[in-house]
Amino acid sequence: MNKHSFDTLSDAVNTLTQEGFTEDFEAEENCIKALYSKKEYQPGELLIIETYRFEGMTDPEDQATLFTIEAHDGTKGTLVMSYSAEHGQNEELIKKIPMK
Repeated sequence: MNKHSFDTLSDAVNTLTQEGFTEDFEAEENCIKALYSKKEYQPGELLIIETYRFEGMTDPEDQATLFTIEAHDGTKGTLVMSYSAEHGQNEELIKKIPMK
């Protein structure tokens, strides 16, 4: 069960950043990259702590999932997976990250 209930994605990101999830992760072709520190991780080096799903009001492409992630080295951050055709995240790589 999620620790929070958020109305918007921006509320979620702001609150989770204040709670220490300060890194932004992005799933690239061959790794999950931490955008601020420039560190690169493989899915097995990460753990999904929680997931939050957001539904678009009228457009299905507005749907998104927010993952809170912790790396084996203690780095904590979020990764946003949009369901639009142009999200740019490597969905298959994200699916390989184990869940807590």
